[in-house]
Amino acid sequence: MKELFDRTTFECSKLITNNYSTSFSLGIKTLEEKFHFPIYSIYGFVRYADEIVDTFHDYDKKALLSKFKSETYTAINEKISLNPVLHSFQLVVNQYRIEEELIEAFLYSMEMDLEQKTFGQLDYEKYIYGSAEVVGLMCLRVFCEGNNKMYQDLKEPARHLGSAFQKVNFLRDIKDDYQHRGRIYFPKLNLENITSDDKNAIFTDIENDFAKAHHGIINLPKGAKLGVYLAYIYYLNLFKKIKKTSVNTLMERRIRIPNFNKYMMLMTSYFRYRFNSL
Repeated sequence: MKELFDRTTFECSKLITNNYSTSFSLGIKTLEEKFHFPIYSIYGFVRYADEIVDTFHDYDKKALLSKFKSETYTAINEKISLNPVLHSFQLVVNQYRIEEELIEAFLYSMEMDLEQKTFGQLDYEKYIYGSAEVVGLMCLRVFCEGNNKMYQDLKEPARHLGSAFQKVNFLRDIKDDYQHRGRIYFPKLNLENITSDDKNAIFTDIENDFAKAHHGIINLPKGAKLGVYLAYIYYLNLFKKIKKTSVNTLMERRIRIPNFNKYMMLMTSYFRYRFNSL
């Protein structure tokens, strides 16, 4: 039965999400159930594309990404794929009318990771848009369920939320990106001589993204609000922890939030949600 095939592919994307990210898995579980599989599918798609450029060092990454891109559009156009990740993703793209421009921007940012090691301001902004902001917009398409006015109203806050998440990821992963992949995402940043002005500029920029994102979260549909708020709180706390960490320590180890703390954030977020105090 086609329904069984569809559900099995959704389960594959769920498995990928659960194995790769405890924080996102926790956030998705607090969404209304109807949103679970669509968001799992988006995460599975972007996770596998990211794996190609970050992990498969013994293979032709450029060829793999090109094939993945071609198979993505074939799946969307034909409305079927034997690749479970691409099949579940195309179901979501077609059901929620996710724009091709968002998918193209995301895949382009993955291509940038294959070649580009340092970024000027324009490329930095283009990369963040493609690698993170459009993922937030894909999820927003799901949450709005065809309500285009709501989507347009929440579009900018969603972009800022994705931007904040990605910039925090850059800080968290700065050691691995630099030492293992030779990448420095922040424009004109000299990791051998980071000044206070450098740090303050980055921190202020991220704080601005978080502030602008919050307005959008409180105006999300009820079934999406708690899950997105939980992700927001997780990243905000991760950012605060990174801010208190020296550059030398960031270059030695990856900063994490313990699982116990994540569950405490879940409880706190739930009570704030219930009492309308987000």
